[in-house]
Amino acid sequence: MRSNVILLTLSALLLALSVSAQAQQSTKIPRIGFLGAGTAASISSRVEAFRQGLRERGYIEGKTIAVEYRYGEGKVDRLSDQAADLAKLKVNVIVTAGSQATRPAKEATATIPIVMAQDNDPVGSGFVTSLAQPGGNVTGLANLTTELSGKQVEILKEVMPKLARLAVLRDLTEPGNPQAVRETDRAAQGFGIQRFYLDVRSAPDIEPAFLSAGKKQVEGLLVMPSSVFNTHRQQIVELATKNRWPGIYPRVDYVEDGGLMTYGANTNDLFRRAAIFVDKILKGAKPAHLPVEQPIKFDLVFNLKAAKQIGLTIPPNVLARAERVIK
Repeated sequence: MRSNVILLTLSALLLALSVSAQAQQSTKIPRIGFLGAGTAASISSRVEAFRQGLRERGYIEGKTIAVEYRYGEGKVDRLSDQAADLAKLKVNVIVTAGSQATRPAKEATATIPIVMAQDNDPVGSGFVTSLAQPGGNVTGLANLTTELSGKQVEILKEVMPKLARLAVLRDLTEPGNPQAVRETDRAAQGFGIQRFYLDVRSAPDIEPAFLSAGKKQVEGLLVMPSSVFNTHRQQIVELATKNRWPGIYPRVDYVEDGGLMTYGANTNDLFRRAAIFVDKILKGAKPAHLPVEQPIKFDLVFNLKAAKQIGLTIPPNVLARAERVIK
């Protein structure tokens, strides 16, 4: 009798331990790594768009999914250590906020899936074999920025029909920008516009670049994508306004901060859609078989207050095409 009691007690104990272990496994939630080159403040709207995308797919941050955020704070050399840290945490997926974050993430792991929330040139950067068949552990969204540079020159020319001397703020360490330069040159040559490229690698280079452009009597400004530029976009916008240069910027954030205009992919929509890739991967999809997607929403946004500050009137036919006008 005693042996039966002991046997039943042991069985009950083992069953309780098994149930406890299963309960712990069932409450274990997926963990996402989020890696951005800029500051948390500089990409706050995009992060919120990503969170919105997660909510749309039924994930509740902190309850059914966890997100580990890492930011380079504008210092690209910090990203390798942060990417390695996310890899050591064995997160289920790493989401990268741009090209400069994707490279160290890819170098940190060949097995953890990586979702690009946006990228200027994923094939040219070597992140994927092709858009249709990524072929590795990286997939996500391309933003077509390099292809849109020529269109930005065209819009700037429509706004300023007499534009002849253009300053171009560029960061050649940003993947895709060399191709954007070629597109800019092609469009500008067609309009007979002389270009003055201002090379900036870090924040201290920004003001000297504007001083150099001022000596060349430029009449307008085109800003190419860069995490450095985005982090310091208010300074760039203020310098453009001070010089009374109509400027076209790569993202709507600049225009919301007082810049004149932007034309490009709707970045927040790209980050929202990045959550779709995360959801598919968590449900078993392989990055190698998830085609890289392109933008479906584009922003043409004008800031009329900024136009007034520099004494510019935007032609009504151009203004009528805007998705949004800030007054």
